[in-house]
Amino acid sequence: MEGKHHMKYRHLGLNIAYYRKERGLSQLQLAELVNVSRTHMSRIETADCAVSLDVVFAICDALDVSPEKVFTFRE
Repeated sequence: MEGKHHMKYRHLGLNIAYYRKERGLSQLQLAELVNVSRTHMSRIETADCAVSLDVVFAICDALDVSPEKVFTFRE
């Protein structure tokens, strides 16, 4: 995915991957908790696709992390 907000999606994906790994979950485990495919979870983490807020909120719930944390982009 390329476009105006690509870097924001990239940072979001990196944050999701960070918290997923911190919780000791695989992409497959998180995908199952969120009810998406493992492939879609991978594409979210690598900014290869857009993601709805519903899915982001479900990911946050599954990871027990606030949306503010996954949307905090570090340089």
